[in-house]
Amino acid sequence: MFNKKRQLEMALQDIPPHNNPKIDLEQYSTPSIIAADVLWNAHSIGDIDGMKVVDLGCGTGIFTIGSSMMGARESVGVDIDDEAVSIAESQALKMGVQDKTRFVTSDIRDFSEIADTVIQNPPFGAQKANRGEADRLFMVKALEIAPVVYSFHIYETLDFVTNFFKKEGADISHMFHYTFPIPRIYDFHRKDKVDIKVVLLRVEI
Repeated sequence: MFNKKRQLEMALQDIPPHNNPKIDLEQYSTPSIIAADVLWNAHSIGDIDGMKVVDLGCGTGIFTIGSSMMGARESVGVDIDDEAVSIAESQALKMGVQDKTRFVTSDIRDFSEIADTVIQNPPFGAQKANRGEADRLFMVKALEIAPVVYSFHIYETLDFVTNFFKKEGADISHMFHYTFPIPRIYDFHRKDKVDIKVVLLRVEI
């Protein structure tokens, strides 16, 4: 547990990004400063301490490990990419939270464990193969397994996302805004970094 958000952020900085990011999975690592803010706020609201937290599409485990460090009873990271899961498992061991942190290599559609809280940074659906579909799969699954969901989305899709959650019988209690830096990691990227406005919704069902 940390007394200051900055301490959490500094700890999360040790978690490495994907070493082999896959464009079809839209793998972009969440910056530690954003992850720390999300976890700090979720803890303050009462959604982490003593809870079972699931991180859908966990990547290298920043929200899974961070939840354990912030007092979660159990944190479970789920990702289809076994390379990312291997990094996450190694990092959990290195950071001393392996006893209450678990990672599952699986398509999220095949994951059915019940949790208290889901924290997810799903694919934004920016790629043609995923457009209009990838984020919905995560939204539906999150609501199936937990009564409280923290979910990232591109700001320009806010109307669609809020309407989608409401149609699923969920209420949006909090909204947090961030600027998400996308570095040049794929061959088609032309700029060193592009900033994307995103919104994090806290949803209850």
